[in-house]
Amino acid sequence: MGQTVVPSQYLQIALDLAGRVARGELPEGSRIYGRSVMASEYNVSPETVRRALRLLADMKVIDVKPQSGAVVLSADSARRYIANFQESADVRSLRRQLKELLAEEEVLHGRVMDTISALMKSPFASAHQPFPNYEVPVPPSSPLLGRSIGELKFWQSTGATIVAIRRGQTVLLSPGPYAQLYAGDTIVLVGSPAAAEAAHNLIASKEVL
Repeated sequence: MGQTVVPSQYLQIALDLAGRVARGELPEGSRIYGRSVMASEYNVSPETVRRALRLLADMKVIDVKPQSGAVVLSADSARRYIANFQESADVRSLRRQLKELLAEEEVLHGRVMDTISALMKSPFASAHQPFPNYEVPVPPSSPLLGRSIGELKFWQSTGATIVAIRRGQTVLLSPGPYAQLYAGDTIVLVGSPAAAEAAHNLIASKEVL
């Protein structure tokens, strides 16, 4: 985590030009120098400059006329473009963080399942002291139907780990965070008695999380 997503070159150029318009460095009515000059200034290709100017023209910041270059139209439009760009960047950042968190959760789930498997195979887990497991049925009235294990934050909410889901004649072993709950499912979990009780309460809850 903590990586920085750098916008495409043409987006950076468009943002820089919009900033100069918003600050008055490029006043309304002024002409922006040619693409070849800008390409040299920003050390990019003329096509990259063209895309940046086209974007600003679409946002009504400038007006691009064939054979005549670009003319600054509106500082207010430039400020709106900058604000929209920042909001879009925030959304991209949140989506990236969510993707990273889901990946971390999947890795953590895998480690938990590996640890449980090792414990169950351990010679110290004798037949007289088996690793405790519980079954929790999912009633048709549960408001959690169709919700995924990850979405419900099942482990965080209960302290119990789902090792399988029985669905009719099918058994889903080690269901991942994207597995969804359906009426008639039976959740097989491991954990403490308190965790099992918390799982029962979660599934039977009348309130949608």
